[in-house]
Amino acid sequence: MRKLVLAISMLALAGSAALADPIQDRQALMKERGKLAGQLSKVVKGEEDFDAAAVLTTLKALQANAEKFDAEKLFPAGSDKGHDTTAAPKIWEDMAGFKATGDKLLADVKAAVNSPPGDVDALKAQLNTIGGDCGTCHQTYRIKKG
Repeated sequence: MRKLVLAISMLALAGSAALADPIQDRQALMKERGKLAGQLSKVVKGEEDFDAAAVLTTLKALQANAEKFDAEKLFPAGSDKGHDTTAAPKIWEDMAGFKATGDKLLADVKAAVNSPPGDVDALKAQLNTIGGDCGTCHQTYRIKKG
C-alpha cells in the first residue's frame, strides 16, 4: 500500500511539474531576485541600517534564487511569447551566452556569501558587481518595455 501511495504521489508531482508555466515561473524568480537586490540596495543607499547578519541572510537568499535558475527549463523553445514576456529572442539565439551570464551571477553571489561584507562600503562593492551582472543580462537578453 505504501508503495502505491508513493507511486501515485510521484505521478501527481510529475504531472504538476509538466503543467508548470515556464514564463510565470521565470517571472516569479526574477521578481524575487529584484526584491532581494532591492533590500540590499536600501542598505547601500542608507535607507536602512547596515546589519551584517541581515545582509548575509539576504545574500544567501539571493544565492538560493540564483541556484534555481535553469535556462533550459525556464526558457524552453516556444516560451518567447505569452504572459507579457520581456524575454528577447537573443536568449534562444545565444543560449550558451545566456547561461554564462546566469553562471557569472551565481559565482559572484556565492563569492559575496563566502566573503560577507563587513560594512556598507564592502556591500556596495559587491552589489555593484552583482548589479552589473543583472544589467548585462537585461541589456542583452531582455526587451525594454515602452
